[in-house]
Amino acid sequence: MILRYHAWLREKMGCATERIVLPGTVTNVGMLLDWLPSQDERFKGAFRYIDTVMISVNLNHADRNYPVSDADEITLMPPIAGG
Repeated sequence: MILRYHAWLREKMGCATERIVLPGTVTNVGMLLDWLPSQDERFKGAFRYIDTVMISVNLNHADRNYPVSDADEITLMPPIAGG
């Protein structure tokens, strides 16, 4: 699976893109978002406000029930504020 990070999430993760191996027990976006923070301290800190982040799977908007597989590309886009 490819994870793509945007805006402040990219800064917190220290990269724009990374590849992970998805365990067979993770079958939807919600499970992925719950599993990732248990894998690495970076995820734990960066995902503190994950409920505000828009998620897409293979360029399709996705909610927590959207199915995922190891072949997918997940994009995480935090809200952006301007002034």
